[in-house]
Amino acid sequence: MAMNEIERIVDQLEREHAGEPWHGSSLRAILDGVTHEEAAARPLGAAHTIWELVLHITAWKNEARSRLEGAPAGEPREGDWPPPGAATSERWAEALHDLETAHRLLVSAVRAFPEQNLHVPTNDPRHEGPATTNYELLMGIVQHDVYHSGQIALLRKAAALR
Repeated sequence: MAMNEIERIVDQLEREHAGEPWHGSSLRAILDGVTHEEAAARPLGAAHTIWELVLHITAWKNEARSRLEGAPAGEPREGDWPPPGAATSERWAEALHDLETAHRLLVSAVRAFPEQNLHVPTNDPRHEGPATTNYELLMGIVQHDVYHSGQIALLRKAAALR
């Protein structure tokens, strides 16, 4: 049975997040077993921590959902790089829970999104030049998550070498 475009986008979101993506491990698999100490560690000097990356990914998943629901484009409500705060196991568990929640809510919003609106420009009053479409926004979120998942994987490897 052939998938429609919404189903394809959901499939890509699910693969990169917790499925079996073509590129390698999913974000959830890469994060599996990361402790709050590892998440807060900075093994590569000025590079972001795993924790910072998780909060950033979560914020942008929330921003994409907000745009699909008609809000004007902007920086995520939480900020582009939300500060992690104190590194406790409870706060790390909360960050991972918030990531899962943001993902589930984004997937739900995509499933409910009218396919005929995929190629409509997003509501971005700041944008100059060709407008970003809802389709580009959603493919961008997949790419964004994959990019940062790779960074998290490298941070885990760098921490293990120390």
